[in-house]
Amino acid sequence: MSNILLLLQRVHQNVHQTRHSLDKKKFSEPKIYTGGVDITLWNELSKEEQKNAISKDWYIYYKFLDDTTGKLKRMPNIKGGCNRYKTKRERIAILSKLRGALEYLLEKGLNPYSEADLSLLDAKSKSSSESKRTDTTPSSNNTEVAFTSDSIISVPIEPVLSIKDAFEYALKIKKKSLNETSYMNFAGRINRFKKALDENAPITSLNRKQTNEYLNSILVRTSARNRNNTRIDLSSLFEVLANDEIIPENIIKKINTIKTKPERNKTYTPDMQENIYSYLEENDPLLLLFIKFISYNFLRPVEVCRLKVGDLDIKDKKLYVRAKNKLVKIKIIPEILIKDLPDLSLMNKNDFLFTSTQIGGEWIATENNRRDHFSKRFKTIVKDHFGLGADYGMYSFRHTFITKLYRELRKTYSPFEAKSILMNITGHSTMSALELYLRDIDAELPEDYSHLLQ
Repeated sequence: MSNILLLLQRVHQNVHQTRHSLDKKKFSEPKIYTGGVDITLWNELSKEEQKNAISKDWYIYYKFLDDTTGKLKRMPNIKGGCNRYKTKRERIAILSKLRGALEYLLEKGLNPYSEADLSLLDAKSKSSSESKRTDTTPSSNNTEVAFTSDSIISVPIEPVLSIKDAFEYALKIKKKSLNETSYMNFAGRINRFKKALDENAPITSLNRKQTNEYLNSILVRTSARNRNNTRIDLSSLFEVLANDEIIPENIIKKINTIKTKPERNKTYTPDMQENIYSYLEENDPLLLLFIKFISYNFLRPVEVCRLKVGDLDIKDKKLYVRAKNKLVKIKIIPEILIKDLPDLSLMNKNDFLFTSTQIGGEWIATENNRRDHFSKRFKTIVKDHFGLGADYGMYSFRHTFITKLYRELRKTYSPFEAKSILMNITGHSTMSALELYLRDIDAELPEDYSHLLQ
């Protein structure tokens, strides 16, 4: 083992006592090589990129003045046995201490070309370092002695977070990447799970059995679909904790999803759709216009709730929609919908297009509450009046008019051509996604095959 590495291991506890500016003329600032990636962006790297970085040797590198050439010369890399560890946290803990110790010694005048000079340390530092180096039993000051083939290095153990603190930390991270509605639903599931646990217990004490028991309780009380959705949210939270090395792994990944009974809104028959439209023209024109945005622009109810007056460009016949997984998507406004719109030119562009009482206005309510208002309104005015079951809703109009549009296109075009045109209208990102959707709503049915059975 090199004398320099031995000296670094003996001085790392005292590295912060005396610091001077680096002498740039004699040596460069020691730096840590971390597998070719920016360690400050570790959490933004993919799993494959992290794995590739860990597969490489990490080390400290620096240059020192060569008296013969008068130029800085690259010195041997200092690894300190860190590459026996397989996590970013362990490697950085070791290399950061060694780098700090190296800077300290270089400031004191260490010459790496000569033998390591222990006289560079004051008596107190030397005594303390010797004591740390020779004591191989775990100490009580929250350190762990990590043994390698050629060194003994004290690596501090960071305190383990409680379940409460770990969840709060992960929720803050997730809040930055989710919209308001998604975050409210996400946080609600996480906080309900937290209440079923001992919040003050260490996060590392939480195991798969506890989590699975909680998920099973949701299955018994509600449905398989809700149980699976809760599992997805818990896994997302645990992935944040695993990525930041607060927990060793995401235990939720080992919990299986369970089969669910597929549920979807039924499509309306032509007669049902016409009757509903006629009834709403007389009894609730505002709700009818809301439904027409679902029917003719194929928006989801929550997307209609997000619309503001300024999102509609009537002159250019464009609609700017704040979708769930994208910032904004652009759709055309068909003429069949434009003719039903009132004059929007004098309205405040920052007002919501739909409020509970009018077109264009302020509405102080959350996105969830705005959507719930129209859902309850539809149930009271339409479903109760027509005696419709739970499998009919406002979303059924989207299925109904996509089916109608596809069948009209099929009268002129081949299946592939019809789907290609339809994909641009509905906003499906891939042909396979559209085909799956069309199968689910039974958009294409065969011709009468009675003659084949005779």
